[in-house]
Amino acid sequence: MAAEYYCADSENGHHIDDPSEDALFDLISELNDADNTFIVIQPDQGDPAWFASVAVLDEGGYEIVRRDTTCREHEVTTHTSIGRGAVDGLRLVNGCRQQ
Repeated sequence: MAAEYYCADSENGHHIDDPSEDALFDLISELNDADNTFIVIQPDQGDPAWFASVAVLDEGGYEIVRRDTTCREHEVTTHTSIGRGAVDGLRLVNGCRQQ
Protein backbone atom coordinates (compact mmCIF):
# COMPACT_ATOMS: atom_id res chain seq x y z
CA MET A 1 0.00 0.00 0.00
CA ALA A 2 1.33 3.44 -0.89
CA ALA A 3 1.99 6.00 1.80
CA GLU A 4 -0.56 8.76 2.22
CA TYR A 5 2.02 11.10 3.72
CA TYR A 6 5.72 11.46 3.29
CA CYS A 7 8.39 13.54 4.93
CA ALA A 8 11.66 15.19 4.01
CA ASP A 9 14.66 15.26 6.34
CA SER A 10 17.93 17.11 5.81
CA GLU A 11 21.33 16.30 7.26
CA ASN A 12 21.15 19.39 9.47
CA GLY A 13 17.98 18.10 11.16
CA HIS A 14 15.35 20.09 9.25
CA HIS A 15 12.16 17.97 9.00
CA ILE A 16 9.07 18.72 6.90
CA ASP A 17 5.92 16.59 6.90
CA ASP A 18 4.24 16.15 3.50
CA PRO A 19 6.43 18.80 1.79
CA SER A 20 5.21 20.80 -1.17
CA GLU A 21 7.34 21.33 -4.26
CA ASP A 22 8.26 24.77 -2.88
CA ALA A 23 9.33 23.23 0.45
CA LEU A 24 11.51 20.69 -1.40
CA PHE A 25 13.03 23.50 -3.43
CA ASP A 26 13.82 25.38 -0.19
CA LEU A 27 15.42 22.30 1.40
CA ILE A 28 17.51 21.63 -1.69
CA SER A 29 18.59 25.28 -1.98
CA GLU A 30 19.84 25.12 1.64
CA LEU A 31 22.19 22.21 0.84
CA ASN A 32 25.92 22.91 1.02
CA ASP A 33 29.15 20.93 0.95
CA ALA A 34 30.05 21.61 4.62
CA ASP A 35 27.35 20.48 7.05
CA ASN A 36 24.11 19.96 5.13
CA THR A 37 24.97 17.75 2.17
CA PHE A 38 21.75 15.75 1.63
CA ILE A 39 18.00 15.40 2.10
CA VAL A 40 15.92 12.21 2.13
CA ILE A 41 12.27 12.03 1.09
CA GLN A 42 10.30 8.93 2.09
CA PRO A 43 6.94 7.76 3.40
CA ASP A 44 6.31 8.67 7.01
CA GLN A 45 6.03 5.07 8.19
CA GLY A 46 8.13 2.42 9.92
CA ASP A 47 9.56 0.48 6.98
CA PRO A 48 9.24 2.65 3.86
CA ALA A 49 9.18 0.82 0.52
CA TRP A 50 10.66 3.76 -1.38
CA PHE A 51 12.84 6.81 -0.90
CA ALA A 52 14.43 9.63 -2.83
CA SER A 53 17.53 11.52 -1.81
CA VAL A 54 19.24 14.64 -3.10
CA ALA A 55 22.92 15.15 -2.31
CA VAL A 56 25.46 17.85 -3.13
CA LEU A 57 28.26 16.61 -5.40
CA ASP A 58 31.88 17.55 -4.71
CA GLU A 59 32.29 18.83 -8.27
CA GLY A 60 29.07 20.86 -8.07
CA GLY A 61 25.51 19.98 -8.89
CA TYR A 62 23.27 17.40 -7.29
CA GLU A 63 22.82 13.64 -7.28
CA ILE A 64 19.25 12.33 -7.18
CA VAL A 65 18.79 8.74 -5.98
CA ARG A 66 15.41 7.03 -6.32
CA ARG A 67 14.68 3.60 -4.94
CA ASP A 68 11.40 1.68 -4.84
CA THR A 69 11.70 -1.85 -3.50
CA THR A 70 8.13 -2.84 -4.46
CA CYS A 71 8.86 -2.09 -8.13
CA ARG A 72 12.53 -3.12 -7.88
CA GLU A 73 13.58 0.22 -9.27
CA HIS A 74 16.80 2.06 -8.48
CA GLU A 75 17.88 5.12 -10.40
CA VAL A 76 20.73 7.58 -9.91
CA THR A 77 20.90 10.82 -11.90
CA THR A 78 22.84 14.07 -11.64
CA HIS A 79 21.65 17.62 -12.25
CA THR A 80 23.20 21.06 -12.16
CA SER A 81 19.99 22.99 -11.45
CA ILE A 82 18.36 23.26 -8.03
CA GLY A 83 14.90 23.63 -9.59
CA ARG A 84 15.34 20.50 -11.68
CA GLY A 85 16.27 18.49 -8.59
CA ALA A 86 13.23 19.66 -6.65
CA VAL A 87 10.89 18.80 -9.51
CA ASP A 88 12.47 15.35 -9.99
CA GLY A 89 12.23 14.55 -6.29
CA LEU A 90 8.57 15.52 -6.15
CA ARG A 91 7.78 13.59 -9.32
CA LEU A 92 9.17 10.42 -7.71
CA VAL A 93 7.15 11.00 -4.56
CA ASN A 94 3.97 11.54 -6.56
CA GLY A 95 4.63 8.42 -8.62
CA CYS A 96 5.16 6.26 -5.57
CA ARG A 97 2.04 7.62 -3.94
CA GLN A 98 0.00 6.63 -6.98
CA GLN A 99 1.29 3.04 -7.19
